[in-house]
Amino acid sequence: MERLRRQRYTREFKEEAVKMVYNEKLQVAEAARRLNIPKETLMNWIRKYENTGDLADRQRKEEVKEPEAELARLKRELAKKTMECEILKKATAYFAKESQRGAR
Repeated sequence: MERLRRQRYTREFKEEAVKMVYNEKLQVAEAARRLNIPKETLMNWIRKYENTGDLADRQRKEEVKEPEAELARLKRELAKKTMECEILKKATAYFAKESQRGAR
């Protein structure tokens, strides 16, 4: 009889699977079906993360990172708008100068 090879999953995959159950409010069986993994395996991962508190710590860290990411996005947007404004000022000055030449 041939023995089935044990499947290995990355830590990130396990975390995303557990988050799917918690964040999307899916039943364990439904999440396991969507991910094509055994329900018992997913239950083990959930128990592990509940016992270690690892998932809760990671979610708190993500919540802290979220405002920082928003701030970085807003800074990039401000820099882009500032650059656009400078370009428009230079273009306005250039065309004002050209229109003065033509009026003479």
